[in-house]
Amino acid sequence: MPLPFETVRLNLRPFQDDDLEPFMAYRSDPLVAQYQGWEAPYPREKAVAFVEEMKNKQPGRQDDWYQIIVTLKPDWQVIGDVAFHILAEDIQQAEIAFTLARSFWGYGYASEAASRLLDYLFGELHLHRVRAICDAENLASARVLERLGMRREGAFIENVWFKGKWGSEFLYAILAREWQERSANRI
Repeated sequence: MPLPFETVRLNLRPFQDDDLEPFMAYRSDPLVAQYQGWEAPYPREKAVAFVEEMKNKQPGRQDDWYQIIVTLKPDWQVIGDVAFHILAEDIQQAEIAFTLARSFWGYGYASEAASRLLDYLFGELHLHRVRAICDAENLASARVLERLGMRREGAFIENVWFKGKWGSEFLYAILAREWQERSANRI
């Protein structure tokens, strides 16, 4: 994988040891964790194990999430992460996700980082389709996915038992040819 990636404002790179504290801090924020699969506060032992696992993991393995640290230029301040995994049932498709520290919400960083990730998945891995799933109550994430040009393909009503209640989810997706058309129009 040709990491690090860059955008105008961001660097995307593999996890390293000094990411532990900022990673644990944003994962421990209850509002960041609200729609995520972990509880806040995020335990140090889990954070240590996670960072170590990511440092030693190879990206692009089928059905194995790979997370990439997102830092702000020019000082390399950790602001969150983006992630992907190649689907177990089809190596031509992937799922993406993103998480940002709350103080960096609302500046377009999630869209910028996820856009660069999509460039990689379609341009370098030559995938056919990328999907994303978000909690139906997480309107900010839904807006990010829509800004990326992903279409809402499904709404699953109370399909998941999540944090003590039934939750609903939206499924978004985009095809390689759609992403390439969008990319050509941005130039």
